[in-house]
Amino acid sequence: MSGFDVDVDQIGWGEPSHLTRYHSPYYKESHVKWRMHLRKWCEEKLQPNIPKWEQEKVIPHSVFRDAFRVGFLPAIVGAPWPEELCGPCPGLAPGEKFDAFHELIAWEEICRLGSGGLAWGICEGIQIGVPPLLNFGTPEMRKIAQQCLMGEKVICLCISEPYAGSDVANIRCTAQKKRVLNKKTGVEEEVYVVNGEKKWITNGTYADYFIVAARTGPKGNKGISLLLVDRSMAGLETKRMDCMGMFASGTAYITLEDVHVPCSKVIGEVNKGFYYIMYNFNHERWGFVAQSTEFARVCLDEATRYALRRRTFGKTLVEHPVIRAKIGEMARQIESTHAMLELLTYQMTQMSKEDQMTKLAADCALIKVQATKMFEFCAREAAQIFGGASYVRGGQGEKVERLYREVRAMAIPGGSEEIMIDLAVRQILKPVKKL
Repeated sequence: MSGFDVDVDQIGWGEPSHLTRYHSPYYKESHVKWRMHLRKWCEEKLQPNIPKWEQEKVIPHSVFRDAFRVGFLPAIVGAPWPEELCGPCPGLAPGEKFDAFHELIAWEEICRLGSGGLAWGICEGIQIGVPPLLNFGTPEMRKIAQQCLMGEKVICLCISEPYAGSDVANIRCTAQKKRVLNKKTGVEEEVYVVNGEKKWITNGTYADYFIVAARTGPKGNKGISLLLVDRSMAGLETKRMDCMGMFASGTAYITLEDVHVPCSKVIGEVNKGFYYIMYNFNHERWGFVAQSTEFARVCLDEATRYALRRRTFGKTLVEHPVIRAKIGEMARQIESTHAMLELLTYQMTQMSKEDQMTKLAADCALIKVQATKMFEFCAREAAQIFGGASYVRGGQGEKVERLYREVRAMAIPGGSEEIMIDLAVRQILKPVKKL
């Protein structure tokens, strides 16, 4: 038994082991209380609305404000808790330190609901869009970050293009510095004129702010800058993309045509954008691992519960050895992946962000591949156990059907599996020879 007194409805491996079965060196009482604090909100405020938001393909702005109220949004931009912008964490007692395991728990609890569209709709724009402002932005930009963390505004990160996904160094969107006449003031001013396209941008359809990666210098990674673009700027248009899954995430195709961006809206230094993107990439990939692992656990939990009640050939499904083999194989992969995730999370509590950027790159890449392949396997096996019930939107197999469609959204963004494996090998061999 674990060292925590919690009341959870666990069947098999439906919960992380530290919660009910084992002692753990990573978790304290504050972590468990934080989990239960978020679980109550997720189950009461989010879960009943998933079908509606999935159908409407949008999450109301009021949900973001409520997510801040319980401490959710500031929890997913990385420790430490941004108290100077958001006040104390509402889910922790005074003096308790917010760490990477609290953030991991936040991801697990929202993903426990079994909707990638919900998780991305509320979290993803914040997780990848706010850190550049927090880490490299001006005081004015940090105020915008504060608005987003408090759920007053929505932000998104615009990197991927129709012709450049994992190949970030070769984006084509341009930002050229020019002197133009301000039609409102009648004064000539220097701005960046941005032109280009961005694709697969999470939260883009309903975002208020856009962090746009654009070429301000020569070819390659030394000529990219990050610019903070406001939806009110003329020339910016967003169009919702109808994707395989993640319906509520607001995935958008974005066009920028002669968008005038003040020079003061460059984040950090000009031509340092690639570094700023890489600075948060391990954290972003770690987030994908957390999501994929929990989504796989949802598939296992749903399939186990179904196998206990569904009868075929005069017995329950779980009485068939082949079904038990499927459940056991899913559990084997999930538990081992989760253990590696916890080890990586612990390293995050011990390293500076600068060290995480370099020292965790190889293993972050490998575990992202491990987690997404494992999620894909579990989604398929859960669908096999559910049979026809997993082929219908709604009903008993609703979560499995939805997650089966959303697997690709984990395997491709943030670095495809093929790119990640190659990156890991390159990183680990750097001290030996230059590839």
